[in-house]
Order: sequence, then structure tokens, then C-alpha cells
Amino acid sequence: MKPPPDDGSPGDAGRDVGTQRAMFSQDLRELAVRFAECPVRLGELLEATQGRGFNLLLVLITLPFLTPIPIPGFSMPFGVVVALIGARSALGKKPWLPRKLLARQLPAGFLPKLLGAASRVVRLLEWFLRPRLVFLHEQVVYRRLAGVLVAVSGLYLLLPLPVPFSNGLPAWTVLLLSAAAMERDGVCFILGCASFVFTTTFFVLLAVGGVQALNHLGHAVPWIQ
Repeated sequence: MKPPPDDGSPGDAGRDVGTQRAMFSQDLRELAVRFAECPVRLGELLEATQGRGFNLLLVLITLPFLTPIPIPGFSMPFGVVVALIGARSALGKKPWLPRKLLARQLPAGFLPKLLGAASRVVRLLEWFLRPRLVFLHEQVVYRRLAGVLVAVSGLYLLLPLPVPFSNGLPAWTVLLLSAAAMERDGVCFILGCASFVFTTTFFVLLAVGGVQALNHLGHAVPWIQ
């Protein structure tokens, strides 16, 4: 079966798989060098990732959130970017971002620091990713499913919760699904789906626990009701 054309969305295949695998870390190093000493706008970063499309952009913007500690200053704008890209992919449309988001400026030296701090994750991805179960990326239904999961994960990132792992869990889901699409790795796609289920369970339990805590507080302090 002939692979589908790449429109740059989270569920779509990229360029030749052999070239992809060899170029992953090289693309990241080139981006780090290009924006080493100057501020970078999100639009400029997107232009620099055209070889990989929006998947590499998703990988880059989720890297800061892989720690248990939430990052409130970045999670909301980046969550909007992730949600928009995922939603358009789920609808079968090319990714699009509003000019206001594309004009958002990231600090000077942001990329080198980010890639330096996340170098272990990048090396792990490059070692692990390879074309497997390719049919998961050739069939439309799975590509649309990936878009839905990425969009919902972006909405999770938007939640202003000062709770450990509230950013990290959805970020891992987006990272796995985007990396899977870049390398047409069906195993990584399945891991991304499993990560989404775990993440959703986490947020459901968090919501249930919050409601129960408010109920207990209401009983303990009647004037709150």
C-alpha cells in the first residue's frame, strides 16, 4: 500500500523513513545552532521545521513539560498550539495557527537550553523509533484518532492546575504520538494511546478527588455551602 502524503499533521507520515531516522537529532542540533543567541518567534520555529512539519514542532514544544513540575507561564499558550494542531488533524485539515500565536516570542537561547536539558529524551527517541506496524499510519482512521488524542492532550495542558504531573502526562502523550508520526512507528503510536488513557484516568481521578474534598469541606464548615 502506498503511504499517504504528508500534510505535516500529527497523524501523517513524513519523508522517507530511512532519511527520517538518520536526520532526527541532526534537525534538532541545527535548530539549536540557528536560534542559539537570539529570541525566536513561534512562526520562525515553525518555518525552520518544515522538513518535519508540525510533528517536530509538537515534539519541541512538549519537551519542557516532561518533568513532574507544572510550568504555568508556558503551558497555556503551548496548550492552545497543541490543541489547534490536533483538532485540525482530527478533521483531516492541514494544521493552521493564528498570527498572534505565531508572533509569540520565546527567550533568547531557549532552544539550546531546552534541547540540552532534554537530550536524554531525544537520544532515547532516536534509539527507540523505527518504522513498525506502518499500517497504523497509512489508514485514515488511525491518523484522525491521533489528532483527537493530541487535541485533547492540548486541552489538558491548558488547565491551570498547580498539581504535579498535570503538564507532564499530556506532554508525554503528545510527544509519543508526534514522534510516532514522524517515523511511522506503530508501536510508539500504541504507547501514545496508552499514555492518553493513563493521562485521562489521572485527570478524572483528580476531578473526583476535588469534588469529594469540597464536599467534605462543606460538611466540616457549613457556611461554605
